[in-house]
Amino acid sequence: MRREDGRSAPGDDVEAVLDELYALPPSDFVARREERAARARTRRRAQDARRIHAARRPTLAGWAANLLRRSRPDEARRFLELGRALREAYATLDPGGLKELSAQRRRIVSEMSRQAALAREAGHPLSDVVLRDVETTLRAVLADPEAAAVWEAGRVEGVLTPPSEFGAEAVAAAPARREPPAPARTPRGDTAAARRKDTAARRKDAAAERRRAELRERAARAREERRAAEARLGERRAAREEAAAALAEAGEREREAGERVAALEEQLDRARTERERARSGLGEARERDRTAAQDLAGAEREAAAAARRADKAEQAEHAEQAKRGGA
Repeated sequence: MRREDGRSAPGDDVEAVLDELYALPPSDFVARREERAARARTRRRAQDARRIHAARRPTLAGWAANLLRRSRPDEARRFLELGRALREAYATLDPGGLKELSAQRRRIVSEMSRQAALAREAGHPLSDVVLRDVETTLRAVLADPEAAAVWEAGRVEGVLTPPSEFGAEAVAAAPARREPPAPARTPRGDTAAARRKDTAARRKDAAAERRRAELRERAARAREERRAAEARLGERRAAREEAAAALAEAGEREREAGERVAALEEQLDRARTERERARSGLGEARERDRTAAQDLAGAEREAAAAARRADKAEQAEHAEQAKRGGA
């Protein structure tokens, strides 16, 4: 539904709907998602409805991470800036910068994790396992620009995992910068030997560089495979949670239906008892009616016989009177 100025009416914008969904506790997510998707379908916005319906319910850790992002905007902004600085220092292998930024990272991750107590204030206390998942997600936000983008949007679905090569050990692994050694003076007689030595060194360096490139490529592939596996795991967890919620709802409906069936069966038992009593009463009434009919028939026969006798007696009496009168 569009307003006269061409913009979506409040509550119709898909991004606003998704923001609303991911701000909800996981227990309220599915019902509100289906409500919003149905509203979009009713308003003939099929593509919006599909996108809303495709939203995955976040885990408790994902919801807590989103809650931190929304409830602490200033700290979140500084946190994201620290992540960009850390990634830049790591890319340039700046040991001094890495050490300083890593100290900040540990302090801020610890502070942000403690602020997950916001979930308790919202009525959803977090277990130690969930708190560790929140901390892992925050470390991933610092290390991975894709994770940072998801968290910045406030739409974390599950646990985000930092790259394995980006961590506290990165500082120790970063080589110290040093000036290249000045070329040593070589006697003229050793020029050929020096060239051979230099060629061998260059070959060794090239082989080492190829080895490092292979390791970087292998690590990149492993990271992609891990991210894909984690994404699948998150989807399966969300699907399992939705199935569990549907199971609980179906169980509640089955319980209510069972209660109604039990009540109806009790009513049926009472009705059957009443019918048996009515049948017994009907039999007794039929017997009384049959007996009364027989008694009535007998009385009718007796009355008819008595009437005939009375008629005969009256006729005889009249005849006798007539005789006496004639005499």
